[in-house]
Amino acid sequence: MDNRTKEQRSKCMKNIRSKNTTPELIVRKFLYNKGYRYRLHDKKLPGKPDIVLRKFNTVIFINGCFWHGHKNCSEAKKPKSNSEFWKTKIVSNQQRDMKNIESLSKLGWRVLTIWECQLQKDLMESTLSDIVNKVVE
Repeated sequence: MDNRTKEQRSKCMKNIRSKNTTPELIVRKFLYNKGYRYRLHDKKLPGKPDIVLRKFNTVIFINGCFWHGHKNCSEAKKPKSNSEFWKTKIVSNQQRDMKNIESLSKLGWRVLTIWECQLQKDLMESTLSDIVNKVVE
């Protein structure tokens, strides 16, 4: 059961951003410091990728584990209240993600997906170096 009132929960959920999230800022700062230049949220591309590296024909999506239903992740806990709504919401997000990745691949883009949990302190360094390795492949 939720330990917040409906109004408190609503206020919390409204404050969650879709752009310029902490995980996104971590990746952007890392790439910029490594000399990579990029565009943000290109509306011309399917799914408006978080980061677009045109020079390397690569796009990066930085997904929140809860919102995109990261499998086998402790961050992607299923809510106990209004569970049917959240199940439908997360499944539709996953379907949209797959459709966008497929569309981008058909257009010749390399698609990388970084999960919020991969940017926790113990995994961050290896995740960020993996990004660079995959970009320059």
